[in-house]
Amino acid sequence: MNKKSEKFLFDYLNNASPTGYEAAGQKIWLDYIKPYIDEWGSDNYGTVYGVINPDADFKVVIEAHADEIGWRVNYISEKGLIYVIRNGGSDHIIAPSKRVNIHTDNNGVVKGIFGWPAIHTRKSKTEKTPSVDNIFIDVGANSKEEVLEMGVNIGNAITFIDELEKLNGKYFVGRALDNRMGGFCIAEVARMLKENKVKLPFGLYIVNSVQEEVGLRGAQMITDTIKPNAAIITDVSHDTSTPMIENKTYGEIECGKGPELTFAPSVHNKLLKLILDAADKNKIPYQRSASSRSTGTDTDAFAYSNGGVPSALISLPLRYMHTTVEMAHKDDIDNVIKLIYHSLQNIDPDVSFKYFKN
Repeated sequence: MNKKSEKFLFDYLNNASPTGYEAAGQKIWLDYIKPYIDEWGSDNYGTVYGVINPDADFKVVIEAHADEIGWRVNYISEKGLIYVIRNGGSDHIIAPSKRVNIHTDNNGVVKGIFGWPAIHTRKSKTEKTPSVDNIFIDVGANSKEEVLEMGVNIGNAITFIDELEKLNGKYFVGRALDNRMGGFCIAEVARMLKENKVKLPFGLYIVNSVQEEVGLRGAQMITDTIKPNAAIITDVSHDTSTPMIENKTYGEIECGKGPELTFAPSVHNKLLKLILDAADKNKIPYQRSASSRSTGTDTDAFAYSNGGVPSALISLPLRYMHTTVEMAHKDDIDNVIKLIYHSLQNIDPDVSFKYFKN
């Protein structure tokens, strides 16, 4: 990772892009990849993509999603305390004592904190644990009117303030690595293709989708727009080596041991074999996992669109997903980039992904 790439990574991950409000982060991402693509496009909800070889008939997608989890203002009490609902899969357990940004209608930011009663005031017989029903934000106001005067209103998006940092020289730690780290990876693939003068025999669409955290919505829209012939999706997965995770349920995955390759109904076996071959040929370490039904990622949206799009999933192992201290190993990030880069060079438009031919 060179200095320019690392600066992009920090700028991109430190930008707030809650689900439904991804535009600012998308602009950072697009500005970075523009030197490495031939043209770009976007859709009505904010998914952005760059294209290499736009005139080619055969289209391959590499994709990540741009949105981060957060909260929305749902109710303001007469005392000026703000109650919330989830915007994506936010974890209420981690909220108390966290600092937040409330993104107001006029694009200004109001700062607040998730309050919680002091330990001295909580009695063991009646002590409550955090839940969506009882967590609240304090913006230093004493009334509902004061909150409204500050510009805060029902529906405003809320994000945690925590930013990206390095830990022990080998981990990146922060919020929203899920999955803007994937957006970083596919942007780096575009850069490597350009700088190494790789000529692909197909059109490559580098796609940064919106609204994955609320049901793969951006991917569902953009796959119908692009109509790809194949798709390689990148997302994050769970490092199961930390305490309180059941390996029999979530598999045996560990940060630092390589990207995770998933075997699942929506993962096309021929495309997956092509990726496995690229990993073996280029000595890229990887780990294997299995999903009994859906992968829960944009892979499913692409695979089951347009009459069936051969799709595969390359995941980045992640500790503490959906917290503000998500952790990814720098070697795994590098190897996700390398694996996508080399897998693309294994795709031949003249070789069909169909299992049977007429």
